[in-house]
Amino acid sequence: MKPFQLITIYARKYSTALIVTAISMLALVGVQLLVPWIVKLLVAAVTAPEASMADMGYITQLAVVVLMVYTARAVLQFLRSYMAHLAGWGVVADVRKYIYDHMQRLSLRFYEDKQVGQLMSNVVNDTDLFEQFIAHAIPDVVVNVITLVAVTAVLLGLNWKLTLLSTIPIPLVIASLQIYAKRVRPAFRTRQKELGDLNALLNDNLSGIREIKAFTRESDEARRVHERIDNYRQSLLKALRLMATFQPFVDFTSSLGTLIVIFFGGQLALQGSLAVADLVAFFLYLDMFYAPVRNLSGAWEAVQSSLAGSDRVAELLTERQEPHTTPGAVILHGRACGDIALKDVSFAYVESAPVLEGISLDIPAHSVVALVGPTGVGKSTLVSLIPRFYDVTKGEITLDGRDIREYTLDSLRQQISIVLQDVFLFYGTVRENLLFGRPDANEEQMVAAAKAANAHQFIIDLPQGYDTLIGERGIKLSGGQKQRLSIARAILKDAPILILDEATSSVDTETELLIQQALERLMQGRTTLIIAHRLSTVRNADKIVVLEDKNIREVGTHAELMQLEDGLYKRLYSVQRAVEPVLANLN
Repeated sequence: MKPFQLITIYARKYSTALIVTAISMLALVGVQLLVPWIVKLLVAAVTAPEASMADMGYITQLAVVVLMVYTARAVLQFLRSYMAHLAGWGVVADVRKYIYDHMQRLSLRFYEDKQVGQLMSNVVNDTDLFEQFIAHAIPDVVVNVITLVAVTAVLLGLNWKLTLLSTIPIPLVIASLQIYAKRVRPAFRTRQKELGDLNALLNDNLSGIREIKAFTRESDEARRVHERIDNYRQSLLKALRLMATFQPFVDFTSSLGTLIVIFFGGQLALQGSLAVADLVAFFLYLDMFYAPVRNLSGAWEAVQSSLAGSDRVAELLTERQEPHTTPGAVILHGRACGDIALKDVSFAYVESAPVLEGISLDIPAHSVVALVGPTGVGKSTLVSLIPRFYDVTKGEITLDGRDIREYTLDSLRQQISIVLQDVFLFYGTVRENLLFGRPDANEEQMVAAAKAANAHQFIIDLPQGYDTLIGERGIKLSGGQKQRLSIARAILKDAPILILDEATSSVDTETELLIQQALERLMQGRTTLIIAHRLSTVRNADKIVVLEDKNIREVGTHAELMQLEDGLYKRLYSVQRAVEPVLANLN
């Protein structure tokens, strides 16, 4: 869906505000046309040969009418401005919700090469321009076009020859508008991109401020940020330079119309062909005639700026969403048994470079299966296929005998808990993070999960216990504490399938023991897949799967694999056993 189709759809919700805006704009044009005519009547009255003090009553009436006109204009300006903003910001809010919902449905593949700051700029900065389009550009264009038509009609009524002469500069303005549009839209699009780049870099640097300080890269990163700021300033100035060039040109060409009226209108007045009152009124209306022309240049700038923002939003909205639920997909009610089978599964991020080929594997319900192998062989990719973060390019994966693509995405993922090596915790309290996967859990269930994860004690030792703010990404907690919170979150979700990505790496021995105890409680009664780097942690797995060269090299228990001559698992295990004492001495 294109951005302006979105605007049209969501604008219907605010039709009342838009109708009030339109009516007030039309009334405002009519009210503004009255003042020059009243001035014409005043000039005619005071310059008439029979004018006397007896006409003061008439002049007073004109003054009262002008006061009423100005009061009405103030009210109409308020209605036009507020109602237009009400509709504009309402549409922006709704469009932002739509874009965010769209982004949530995009596959993880999309996010792998995108910067968070750029995406934030799409949602916030680019959609801001839609408000400018609705509340400023469109109303300004409509008001100015209506004013231009109405004033032209009045001028023709006053003197059609002088009116035609005063329109001579208009073709120049139209030509400049076309040239301006071709140049300014790309300039504003570049400005929006530079703003997105700046947001992306700021997001990265503020998220990684600890690393910047640790590696004393403050001056280098400051230089990069300064460069981005300067790039944005230069792109903004380029767009403004175009505007600054265009605006004076429009003002100059419109002043030519005044020059024409002075020359020819003065002649007509001297010849007696045009009354002085009509000439004064013509000058006042002529200013109203060229004001819309000048204002249209500013409105045109707002339109082009909005179009530049919409182009970037359109690029985001054309991104393919993650695997859709297939027609006729069923909701996986209740609790799955957890029997998983991979049948001749292949997968590739890029079509010409497969990561997995011909993977066939049975994972019985309630069993513990470990995936091991050298770095980069596709262990994480394989487990990511089960919750359908990616879809297989060939073959099928079944859960309880049914292809997982035949289940709805939500009901499938509700059956799976994931504990990653790189734990992500949201900014908020311990309680909010624990309840993230199961918001309806009560206090007793939450505390029980924390105890099972060996996390309860350190939580109650925090300043506000479960209501302690843990900072962005849990920065106030140690690595082991974050791991135990992640495990507690998985325990609380209570899903029948569990995926573990080396949850005990990079922690001390005591913490590792606490985490192992928590994991053993978590794995009870669940189908568990473990991505293992430290092979000593998976000796008791029911099945160990060794991956190499895009496929399964070996399958068996620890004892069975150790009996294989020249087996990959045996070689990896022996190397790790030899290295562990050396690493222990270094620590």
